Amino acid sequence: MVVFSIDRMLDLPRRTSIPGPGYIRLVARLADVDVAPPGASLPDCLGQWIDWTRAVALSRALDAAPAPVDVAAAAPDADAAHDDCSRTRAALAAAIAGDPRLAPPVLRAGESVTAQFPDFEYFRACHRAHQQAMQAQTGRLRGQLRGRLAAGPPAMVRLADVDAVLEGVLSPKEQSLLAIVPGLLHARFDRLRRAAGQPPGDAHADAADDAWLRTFRRDLREALLAELDVRFQPLEGLVAALRHPGPWTP
Repeated sequence: MVVFSIDRMLDLPRRTSIPGPGYIRLVARLADVDVAPPGASLPDCLGQWIDWTRAVALSRALDAAPAPVDVAAAAPDADAAHDDCSRTRAALAAAIAGDPRLAPPVLRAGESVTAQFPDFEYFRACHRAHQQAMQAQTGRLRGQLRGRLAAGPPAMVRLADVDAVLEGVLSPKEQSLLAIVPGLLHARFDRLRRAAGQPPGDAHADAADDAWLRTFRRDLREALLAELDVRFQPLEGLVAALRHPGPWTP
């Protein structure tokens, strides 16, 4: 799991290769660490996060026996759901790509300025704003997708029930692990600044020529776009279930 891998990053030694999903590889590169594959299976990893009351709820949702799938009724609003997810994802990606905090200042020809040096808190606020937007929009979409599934045949209803339990179990842990990333980015910011010879106490920087700051802005933008991919993975699974009904069970 992506978020499980983040939890292992702080205590791992540096190695020469970086395995794992794309988001983990990116964050590991920015943090200058490597990530070993989990030593346990996915069910064992999930078992560390699910207490007995939620395990009972999940078991009930999984054990509900669906009736035979009615293919004609198995894809309520599938195209609308796909389009809504696509538009929302594109809007979130465009907001990240177009954020002026993640791009160097644009100067007119011949213009040279010395600007107030942005400290990491400036970028932390940017990162937090985009994370909150992603969380709000993906949460909205996930609830709507479950509502569409609940209007379908029993197998889809059961999938909606299972997803609701899993979101309640996993989302708090996922959010706590994603909250680690700003600290890793802060360390990246400090390493780049030191490597460029920028003293921590220097409050000003040439806004046009700081290559290290452009590098960090690019890294932060890439991290946010990679996180966007991760947050949309559960939605893509639910959309696929709506668009491709068949004799499947969750």
